Amino acid sequence: MRTDIFARLDREPEPPKIEIPRMSRHRIALFGGTLAFYLAIVVAVLVSSWLVALDWKVMLFRPYQQWPELHAFLDYYVVLGQRGPTAVMVASWLGWRSWRQHTLRPLLTLGTSLLLLNVTVGAVKFGLGRLGPHYATQIGSAELFAGGDIFPSGHTANAVVTWGILAYLATTPRARRYLSALSAFVSLGVGLTTVYIGTHWLSDVLLGWAAGLLIMLALPWFEPLITRAETWILSVRARWRVRLGLRRPAPGGPGSPAPVVLPQSLSGTSNSTGTGTGTGITDAEKSCPAPETSGSVAHTGAGGRTRAHSPHAVRSERAPLTPAGSRRPPHADRAARGGTAPAHPVTGGPVAP
Repeated sequence: MRTDIFARLDREPEPPKIEIPRMSRHRIALFGGTLAFYLAIVVAVLVSSWLVALDWKVMLFRPYQQWPELHAFLDYYVVLGQRGPTAVMVASWLGWRSWRQHTLRPLLTLGTSLLLLNVTVGAVKFGLGRLGPHYATQIGSAELFAGGDIFPSGHTANAVVTWGILAYLATTPRARRYLSALSAFVSLGVGLTTVYIGTHWLSDVLLGWAAGLLIMLALPWFEPLITRAETWILSVRARWRVRLGLRRPAPGGPGSPAPVVLPQSLSGTSNSTGTGTGTGITDAEKSCPAPETSGSVAHTGAGGRTRAHSPHAVRSERAPLTPAGSRRPPHADRAARGGTAPAHPVTGGPVAP
């Protein structure tokens, strides 16, 4: 079983080098063509042209009555264009990517696109005030400036932006192509679903597609602003971490451990032969070292020098001390080894004269 697949879920050691999209000539040409299409739809609705007549024909056709078996499924499918659920799902994915790649760009890009969507689409919605098909009052009328808020379609524009941001932030060309096709399919299906259930005119959906595509094409112009915002947020976070003391203390600071005093070797002293001259330490004291205690103990000899013993001294660190003479007390009737034994009278034997 391969386990390296799960390694891709771990956090990367450093931020990867991701190519940021730029405003190329091709993108500018697409932006200009989409903007012209957007304005053409607005003008066609304002003058009640053939597009308004087509809206009424589709509405009177009542697709939800022609194919009622699709209604249950499409009621759930249209949620893919609703702001709340889609924003939570995509923000969760992009938040994990931000953590894994050590960058805030995915979340900041999503926030920028949703802010642009609210401002641009919301301004046109409330500015034109068009009523929906279920609230229309006059057949053939554009139903503008009547207090409505359905032109352009917010579900359609939100589907284009929310799912299109995944393709915009893709790290490889192959993933970008696949995600672009997926976002186009979802946004197209959401727009047609709103027409099927009768909540939007067909022109609402066309303008919603154009509005969402304009935002996606204009995002490279906001990349410098996103970069500056990310730098500022990271600098503020670093200052707060220093202020709250979340960084490790510097070596030798108040939080560093105290140095350990190692015992000095006794083999280098001048009185290692056991004479005890000038130190006040007898041979018996050297042969019987003081017991170890939990704290450091200092011994002061007659010469005034202080000798510190570290707690829990290792046996190998102690110098071997050998007493100079025998531990047995001298005996008068015993002779030293190797000498001639004194003559003793034998009991019962003749006494020498």
